[in-house]
Amino acid sequence: MAYQSSTSKPVCRMTYDPVVPVNDPPPRSDPLPSGALFKEVAREPRLSDKVADRMLETILSERLKVGDRLPSERELGEQFGVSRTVVREAVRALVAKGVIEVRSGSGLRVVAVDASTVSASLALYLRGREIDFDRVHEVRSVLEVHMAGLAAERASEEDVRQLREAHEKMAGEIADLDAAAVDDLDFHRRIALATDNVLFLVLMDSVGSVLVDIRRANLGSGSSPMTLAQHEAILEAIAAHDPERARRAMATHLEGVADWWRRRLAEAEGAAE
Repeated sequence: MAYQSSTSKPVCRMTYDPVVPVNDPPPRSDPLPSGALFKEVAREPRLSDKVADRMLETILSERLKVGDRLPSERELGEQFGVSRTVVREAVRALVAKGVIEVRSGSGLRVVAVDASTVSASLALYLRGREIDFDRVHEVRSVLEVHMAGLAAERASEEDVRQLREAHEKMAGEIADLDAAAVDDLDFHRRIALATDNVLFLVLMDSVGSVLVDIRRANLGSGSSPMTLAQHEAILEAIAAHDPERARRAMATHLEGVADWWRRRLAEAEGAAE
C-alpha cells in the first residue's frame, strides 16, 4: 500500500486485483441428483458483494489501518473496474457492518469494529429470528455456568466490589420493574467482566439484551425474592473464589428463572383456553 501526497491527510492507495471478475463461473461438473434432468444453476454473489468482500479482506489483512482514508468512489471504481453505483452499494454494506464510516468533507475512513457493534448485530439477529426462550436458555446455560466458574477464579477485589454493588442496586430498585430488569442484566454483565475475557461480555450483551422483557415479566410476577437470593449465592461463591460453587449457583439460578417462565406461559395458555 502506497500513499498519495495531497494538501489534506494522506489517502490510501489500495492494491487490489485490477478488475473484479464478472464472468459466469465454468459449468459445474457435479453429478445430477437422482431423477433430475437439469443441473442446479449456481448463484453468484452480486458484484457489489464481491467488491465489499475484497475491501473487507484488505482491511482485515491490516493493509488499511483504523483512521486511514479510502480512495474516492471514482478511484475505487477504476481500481475494481466497476461502476460507481456498485462501489456505493459495497460502501453501504461496509458502513452497515461498522467497518468504515462516511465523514462529511473527508470521505470514507476505516473505523474500529468495537464490541458494541458486534453485540448489537447479534442481538438484532436474535430478535429478528424470534428464537424461542428454550433455545436461548440452552445457550445461556452453557455460557453463563462456565462464565461464573471463571469469574470465581479470576475476579479481582474491584470486580467483586462492583458485582456486590450491582446486586445491592437491584435489591434497592426491585419495586421498579424497568430498573430492576436492567439491574438484573447488569449483574450478569459484571460476572462477564470478571472473567477478564471480552468475548464473554460481547456474547452476554447480545444474548442478555433480548431477555430484558422476560426478566421484567418474571420479576413482575413475583420471582424477585428468588432471583435476589440466587444472585447473592452466585456473588458469595465468586467472592470466595470457589469456581465449583459458583457454577452450581449459576446453574440453579438459570433453571429457576426458566422454570418460573415456563409456569407463567402454561398459566397464560390455560387461561386463554
